[in-house]
Amino acid sequence: MKFLPALSAAAVAATITLTSMTPAVAPEGEYQPTPENLAAREQFRNAGLGIFLHWGIYSMFAQGEWYLNYGIDAEEYAKAAKGFYPASFDAKEWVTAFKNAGAKYITITTRHHDGFSMWDTDQSDFNIVDATPFKRDIIKELADECHRQGIALHFYYSHIDWTRPDYVWGRTGHTTGRDSTLQDWPSYYKFMNAQLTELLTNYGPVGAIWFDGKWDHDSDSIPFDWQLPEQYALIHSLQPACLIGNNHHESVIAGEDFQIFERDLPGENKAGLSGQSVTDRLPLETCETMNGMWGYKVADQNYKSPQQLVRLMVGAAGKGANLLLNIGPQPSGELPAAALDRLKSLGEWTSRYGETFYDTDAGDFPAEEWGTSTRRGDTLYVHVFDPTVSEVFIPTSAKVKSAISFDSGEKIAFARSKDKSAPGVTLTLPQRDENLADYIITLHAPRK
Repeated sequence: MKFLPALSAAAVAATITLTSMTPAVAPEGEYQPTPENLAAREQFRNAGLGIFLHWGIYSMFAQGEWYLNYGIDAEEYAKAAKGFYPASFDAKEWVTAFKNAGAKYITITTRHHDGFSMWDTDQSDFNIVDATPFKRDIIKELADECHRQGIALHFYYSHIDWTRPDYVWGRTGHTTGRDSTLQDWPSYYKFMNAQLTELLTNYGPVGAIWFDGKWDHDSDSIPFDWQLPEQYALIHSLQPACLIGNNHHESVIAGEDFQIFERDLPGENKAGLSGQSVTDRLPLETCETMNGMWGYKVADQNYKSPQQLVRLMVGAAGKGANLLLNIGPQPSGELPAAALDRLKSLGEWTSRYGETFYDTDAGDFPAEEWGTSTRRGDTLYVHVFDPTVSEVFIPTSAKVKSAISFDSGEKIAFARSKDKSAPGVTLTLPQRDENLADYIITLHAPRK
């Protein structure tokens, strides 16, 4: 049998002989989150900004995280692990940069679709300790530093594996050289749950498990049973406060603790990946790239400007969502210089305007072309992105008592609507710097 890197010889034998599996934990009735989980949801709801990290041996090719899917043989691809030595990786430098940018949590790819594990897993030799000369557990070092600096750590985990023969073929990964006769879902499901148990047992408190890949079977003629309720129950049994999110591009199901939107703000679906209904009972998160790719791609220097990133971040908050902003680290373990520059700019903004962003709710009205709003108690923060508008109408039923510029403290003229069917106020704006990312007006606007 052709060797594939994600399986040891013993594991290959298991794929042939194992035909059934009893879930580690069976769900009993409807999911009931624990008090610890509910508290974690509220903390997450107020986080505002997280940093997403797509990092693995795919960075060696500098072609993005899906490189293996584009006709590359898995055995040849796996040879990159022998050269993967991120000598410049420094967990303290990373976490410090993210924290200084204003991020409250980090989500890192523990295992992407290529099957390579970034921690010292006992379930496969295809991992950063056993398969590379680096011999260091990246996840352990990052977890320890996050705990030291008081920033939450979330684990991305792929439901797909383009290298393991026992993964049941979906619509991707058909050209990697896997033996299609060895597909064995019970074996693969057992493998995943064993890995998740490691991650939730050996690395301290985990803020969330961020699943990806369910969409790989969205074209099956017979709906594929991922056995998610049992898997979710396992996670919650190991760490009740650990949140579960699934980037399946569908409405949330029982057992999930927050809702994910890929490359879109909730309800927008401009990228065609987030057409699901928006829940009003769970925290929301939008994930987006800082440049064009999730994983490191040397040719992709199309970084969003600091102004664009501020508006993206505030726009998410205006819809009641966190922004999970992605960076693809280089194979050396360094963060791209352009990414560090953007992080610095975000830090300058969050340190100055954090009260208008953190611990706020979605504003009183849907986002407008010119900007959005956020609310904390009786205060409504109006965020004007467009520097060319001279007036904005704020559709709100709240009784606006005052309006002042957040930066200068100067009073902003406003006039209440006389149309009872369209309550609100019109703000008359001063001239503004055209390079300003966000002009903020503080309204004292108690809800009726």
